Amino acid sequence: MEKKFKVFTLGDALITFNPSETGPLRYVSSFSRKVGGAELNFAIGCARLGMESKWVSRLGGDEFGRVIYNFARGEGIDMSEVKMVEGYPTSLNFKEIQEDGSGKTFYYRHQSPILTMCPEDITDAMLDGIDLVHLTGVFLAVDPGNLEIVKQVLKIAHEKKIRISFDPNIRLKLWTLEQAKAAYKEVLPFVDILLTGLDEIELIHGDISDRALESFAESFRISQLVIKDGGNGSRLLQGNRWYSKSAFQVNPVDTVGAGDGFDAGYIYSVLHGYAPEEALEFANGVGALVTTVSGDNEGLPYLQEVLSLVGKEKVIAR
Repeated sequence: MEKKFKVFTLGDALITFNPSETGPLRYVSSFSRKVGGAELNFAIGCARLGMESKWVSRLGGDEFGRVIYNFARGEGIDMSEVKMVEGYPTSLNFKEIQEDGSGKTFYYRHQSPILTMCPEDITDAMLDGIDLVHLTGVFLAVDPGNLEIVKQVLKIAHEKKIRISFDPNIRLKLWTLEQAKAAYKEVLPFVDILLTGLDEIELIHGDISDRALESFAESFRISQLVIKDGGNGSRLLQGNRWYSKSAFQVNPVDTVGAGDGFDAGYIYSVLHGYAPEEALEFANGVGALVTTVSGDNEGLPYLQEVLSLVGKEKVIAR
């Protein structure tokens, strides 16, 4: 029987209001209610691909918190470390979508329930049976104190020899670039797999030439540096060698969540022993499928959908 891998992530989740029409938000008068959040999207993406997902979070003890809790539980997420907190409103965001599928996000997450978390909430037992820990810069950006929580996760994962993946997922509406860089410098030495957008690594490092990126990865001992570049595909630096794969040609309607889907697809591929180019192809396929459906996670595909897109009838075994 094939091993069922289990991933761990932690972070805020939000109620997302999707506009009923494209264009500037000031002209939109109606919205549909969805569930979003980078780390939750990742957990859902992994679950739909057949892995086990453990998500650690705090939700408001309100109706919106119950919406998120029930939705995530329905996706098969391990919710044993998700608590509902009274007196802290569940976070919200409103999306603006342009005609070409690109968009902006407007956050309303002041006094997020995630603020009630502390490093002591992260225990050794919480990471028992976990094969990979996935973290993002969104959780770090919500509150400066979250860095200490992440450090506790990294410490325990290091002791248990659990691999770490990290997506900077820069949100400059939540903090400054200088704050982000300072936090990343404390996280990156522990990271095995860095999943970053090309624009993000340029903000973080400045020079995005191959040699500069190779030096960057070597300085932090990052074993896999994955560069996501949307419609241009993706690249991977591993073992002093670059690999690349072109993007799948689709008609995007909403690009939000594509990066989270890519992350889930790449981590699935790594845990299942895919070769570098096959991992990029699989992750590109997940990201592409996400963009064909409106919503943060509605387009996250099931395993067979991705295998059909990339032209494989079954899981690649190594």
